[in-house]
Amino acid sequence: MQTSSHSVLVVDDSKINRRKMEKAAQVLGHATIAVENGADALAVLATERIDLVLLDIEMPVLDGFGVLAAMRDDVALVDIPVIVISAIEDMDSVVRAIELGAQDFLPKDFEKVLFAARVGSCLEQKRLMDLRADALAEIEAEKARVDALLGATLPAAAISELKETNQVRPKRHENVVVLFADVVGFTQFCDLNPPELAVSRLQGLINGFEQITADEGLEKIKTIGDAFMATAGLLQPIADPVQAAARCALQMVAAAPGLTQGWQVRVGIHVGPVIAGVIGQQQHLYDLWGDTVNTAARVTGVGTPSTVCITGDIHAHLNGRVTALGNVKVKGKAPLDVFQLEGLD
Repeated sequence: MQTSSHSVLVVDDSKINRRKMEKAAQVLGHATIAVENGADALAVLATERIDLVLLDIEMPVLDGFGVLAAMRDDVALVDIPVIVISAIEDMDSVVRAIELGAQDFLPKDFEKVLFAARVGSCLEQKRLMDLRADALAEIEAEKARVDALLGATLPAAAISELKETNQVRPKRHENVVVLFADVVGFTQFCDLNPPELAVSRLQGLINGFEQITADEGLEKIKTIGDAFMATAGLLQPIADPVQAAARCALQMVAAAPGLTQGWQVRVGIHVGPVIAGVIGQQQHLYDLWGDTVNTAARVTGVGTPSTVCITGDIHAHLNGRVTALGNVKVKGKAPLDVFQLEGLD
């Protein structure tokens, strides 16, 4: 077999005819594979890259019609062009072959010039179809990359709305549990250490928090500097948002030192209504607004390192052990009843 940019499969039960078609294809610079029946042809098509099939109709074992039908029904073969080359003069057979997917027809006593034209035309069609397939594959790959990027940026429900309406309109949601976690002494650590070290440890912490959040059915909303924000009961249903958020918070506090070589975190939790959505036209970020968000953020700073602080609204719906911290003054709000979560029942 010659080395060529195109591979031609010749299928004919006559050795003389096979040799004639092989020689005509090879003169045009194409590599050839020759078989004597349709079953052998399908075996070759299943294992070799074929650019064009020169196909006889009347053959033993499996005739040309059977080959065409099999190729039509196989997504991997349906785009390979076929030229039927047969001694049959019955126009009905030619029409049937075309209906089954053959691109062209030539008699076995073909003229070399006509053969070259028909072969060249089919191979050009194949080249254009391959280019189209490559372009479509690249589009699908790019779409998958965009979807992956969106999936890492926005919640699934927000992505669906964005694709359908080209926006994610802010909406009010009731009874949403908001969780904040921040690193104790992060600013001081950054002042005393290279930024690469600080960011590397912070990356390890956030990766761990993302896993804990996902395992408990919460949704990560965003990071703000060294703070991590998540919600329970916002966009995806969860059986007991308060209890799930409490479990998540206790795991975060316990896991943080191991994720960061000794860092400690504080966690705060509150529940209430929020406004959630995307604003602006560039660099979309799903965000939350409202007093519930502000309260959760303020409560986070009340506790000592490696503690979880919860509001009275959380405590009222929680099966857990707590230590009352009393009526605590937090920035920008009236005094709040705050509790330190010690464990869950």
